[in-house]
Amino acid sequence: MNGGHLPAAASDDLKSPLLPVVHNDEPFEKQTVGQHLRTIFTPKNCYIALGPLLCAVVCLCVRLGGEDTTPAKNMLGVLVWMFAWWLTEAVPMPITSMSPLFLFPLFGITTADHVASSYMDDVISLVLGSFILALAVEHYNIHRRLALNITMVFCVEPLNAPLLLLGICATTAFVSMWMHNVAATVMMMPVATGILQRLPSSPSSSSEMVPPAVGKFCRAVVLGVIYSAVVGGMSTLTGTGVNLILVGMWKSYFPEADPISFSQWFFFGFPLALCIFVVLWGILCVLYCPKGSGKVLSPYLHKSHLRSELEMLGPMSFAEKMVLSVFGGLVVLWMTRNITDDIPGWGCIFNGRAGDGTVSVMMATLLFIIPNGIKKGEKLMDWGKCKKLPWNIVLLLGAGFAIADGVRTSGLAEVLSKGLVFLETAPYWAIAPTVCLIAGSITEFTSNNATTTLLVPLLIEIAKNMQIHPLLLMVPGAIGAQFAFLLPTGTPSNVVGFTTGHIEIKDMMKTGLPLKMAGTAFLSVLMPTLGTYVFGSKGGA
Repeated sequence: MNGGHLPAAASDDLKSPLLPVVHNDEPFEKQTVGQHLRTIFTPKNCYIALGPLLCAVVCLCVRLGGEDTTPAKNMLGVLVWMFAWWLTEAVPMPITSMSPLFLFPLFGITTADHVASSYMDDVISLVLGSFILALAVEHYNIHRRLALNITMVFCVEPLNAPLLLLGICATTAFVSMWMHNVAATVMMMPVATGILQRLPSSPSSSSEMVPPAVGKFCRAVVLGVIYSAVVGGMSTLTGTGVNLILVGMWKSYFPEADPISFSQWFFFGFPLALCIFVVLWGILCVLYCPKGSGKVLSPYLHKSHLRSELEMLGPMSFAEKMVLSVFGGLVVLWMTRNITDDIPGWGCIFNGRAGDGTVSVMMATLLFIIPNGIKKGEKLMDWGKCKKLPWNIVLLLGAGFAIADGVRTSGLAEVLSKGLVFLETAPYWAIAPTVCLIAGSITEFTSNNATTTLLVPLLIEIAKNMQIHPLLLMVPGAIGAQFAFLLPTGTPSNVVGFTTGHIEIKDMMKTGLPLKMAGTAFLSVLMPTLGTYVFGSKGGA
């Protein structure tokens, strides 16, 4: 071989190796037994062994009530294994996310074909289509234009960091009221990161030291976007699938009762979401916007600089307008697929066969058909621009759906449900926060929709035995299932924020725990007061 470099095209040659060949020319040095042991028993290797070890302890030692609970016990062991790896990050998160593909068949939980089907769900289609649109927004610098405009509105002089944070969070919450939480997060995260790109990222990227306030503000913005999307989605029936599941179950179990209307839910959900939103903003300001943050950030976010940069972008091009039109059309389709019982939306035309993922992929496909007006024959998007698709998020979502299905089919859901029978003898003032906390704990490990589907039928039976209105338990259970604030795996919105690299699990724990407590307190107070008035739930069903 000659000493020259391979041409760039060689990396695409099918005959070239996928990975570079590494030659170890260092002289071999014989290691002692102690050195071998230190190489093997590293902290990371111990964390790797912790997963299967905990799984073995659960499978061999835990006793669940019932006749044949082996599948449920195995499922619990697999859950412990996976979350041990997720929390310690002993194995890369995407690889851990694929572990159900071999763990579920090996432990007899489900077949390989069945678990593999969980990795392509309608929600995953929604995420794929949404991210293709997000990549188009990023490619044409639309997110930078939006970021500059939002920053201009809330960037007063002198700079007020809490006010700027409020603007970003409020915009995200408003968007999330009218579309899926994941879609709102995917749409707003490039806008937020567009603002953060103006700030120095690390000491190595600049000759000056980065002030701690900069890193704190970056964490506040990302946490604000993911949590505001969840809080905003609580306000309306179309904001999240959990609300629609609750309304559907109410209509299914009590067909003779009046259905929950869009306005009814809004009159209860919006005040609740507003209270939680104010607490969220306060927590972020206290933890991540210390006094003097505005002074530190002002050199990077000066209004005159923002105005000049906005002018440098010039008028919107044809490609930008078309991408925004496609995105706007997608938002309208999302909002109008299912509206209310009186106004069913366009989804009724297809008898429920079309979902949010359907239109997400359909509108993303238009980007590969519409010309960009820049170069003849060139479209708005091509597959080469899609190489940045976040397959780690897709795998993590697939793992969440596989876990939710495994918990249900293995019988573990039924075992967990039986543990809530004690609630029948508790007073309502104690049972409402208990239900909310239980739902909020389960939803950290399963999808919000799965948690709602699991708990709500049980809560209906408990309400009947307690002779109280079912909505007094159903609503806390369903909204509590949306309080997935502690782990990246709790909801896809968390994953979107986690993959930006600005936040860690400890940041989510530090912010999410008080937010979960505040949400539980507000829900426990508002449901028997405002909820009783709005839903007319004074007596039994």
